[in-house]
Amino acid sequence: MLLSRFKSLLVLLAALSLIAAACSGDDSDETSTDAETETSDEEASDDEASDDEAMEEDSDDEAMEEDDEAMEEEGDGDLAGTTVTISGPENSELDTGALTAAFAPFTERTGIEVIYTGSRDFSDNVGVQAEAGTATDILFFPQPGKVADFARDGFIQALPDDVVEASNSNWSSDWTGFGTVDGTVYGVPVKADLKSLVWYQPAVFEEKGYEVPETWDDFKALADEMIANGDTPLCVGIESGGATGWAFTDWMEDLMLRFHGAEVYDQWVNHEIPFNDERVVEVMDEILTLWNTPGMVFASGGTIATTPFAENAVPLVEQDCLMHRQANFFAGNFPEGTPANDGSPEAVNAFYFPTVNGDRPLLVAGVIATAFNDRPEVMEVLKYATTAEYADARQAYQSEQLGGSTSGFLSAVNGWDAGNLNALEASFLDIFAQAEVTRFDASDLMPAAVGAGTFWTEGTAAVNGDKTAQEAADAIEASWP
Repeated sequence: MLLSRFKSLLVLLAALSLIAAACSGDDSDETSTDAETETSDEEASDDEASDDEAMEEDSDDEAMEEDDEAMEEEGDGDLAGTTVTISGPENSELDTGALTAAFAPFTERTGIEVIYTGSRDFSDNVGVQAEAGTATDILFFPQPGKVADFARDGFIQALPDDVVEASNSNWSSDWTGFGTVDGTVYGVPVKADLKSLVWYQPAVFEEKGYEVPETWDDFKALADEMIANGDTPLCVGIESGGATGWAFTDWMEDLMLRFHGAEVYDQWVNHEIPFNDERVVEVMDEILTLWNTPGMVFASGGTIATTPFAENAVPLVEQDCLMHRQANFFAGNFPEGTPANDGSPEAVNAFYFPTVNGDRPLLVAGVIATAFNDRPEVMEVLKYATTAEYADARQAYQSEQLGGSTSGFLSAVNGWDAGNLNALEASFLDIFAQAEVTRFDASDLMPAAVGAGTFWTEGTAAVNGDKTAQEAADAIEASWP
């Protein structure tokens, strides 16, 4: 699933921003109101109306018809006053505020109210809600594998042609394909994430004489050097409510790509090799050995498994650790006003997760929006969520709330405004551009019983020392549907 087009799109974001309006569908600021379209039912008689009055009435009638046609084309003129609910895993105050702000222009234009609710336990609860018929109108899935499960179980709706066309015009086929199940489109992309990152503070590295590692061997040697100097190399935490363990799977995926390449990675994702293949166990052992090295890890919650993944930002800026491997969205967890990639002593930055064999593989992820209910206003919300206007509104809000600090939001939509990106976010585009091979998060592509199930739980058991890497991999393999 090579994402070459995705990389090209990201590199060209600045240029494409000039044609955002053309790429993001009907983003007109003009709003037709009921008052503008209302005209009198009374007709003046020929004796009572002058020629000027008749012409004026004709003009009003034409204007009314044009407004009606405009609303008809937009598809939501008669949907004012309706409400669409959305749920997803993003649950911080910043994220929920940003998602509300992202839909504000849409609500102002259409009158459709959009309510987003985020939950740390979204992945745990959504299946129960779907079974009970109580799920929200739209579901934001970070796992294409779960989208496939829900589609085959009949929980989510196949999307109509106009929604598919909007998605295809705003995103590359590399991304739109993740919402397609057995040839039918059930979801559209609304967010992109870059995962192969290690967060650090350049000024601290410079002060202590540390250099950014280029290879995995360099990375481990740097960690040993830090320990010898009395520094703690890594902050690690994998607690995330019902999704505890997913942060461990990210390490697995990045190193599977680096140790064994894209072909084996794809075989692993598609279960063409068993989950307990010796190469998979090797990577799991590599991570556990690293994390269990004395002095290697700072875990603010006491253990890795009880430390929330988001609670590694403050320890990093306070130098309880000097590195943290996490995706671009981690940026939203730094204290307000934390400078990013600006050369100041307190600034945070992120470097590319080092290679093993000299190539530059990249791990990415994203969010797919699906419809649980088939109503016109639901489909209108989905169409809007695929646009550059949506991405711009969300990014602008998060950047403003963080005082210009890194927002944690990233998109691959055509034509979004790269001017809203700070220096660090712009550097992420360079990492995308330099990647030689790109793969989507493996656990998100696997069947949900594994990717959002045993991979998390058995991985956590291994991290806790309750199971060996081999035992955990055997259990995951036995669970594969």
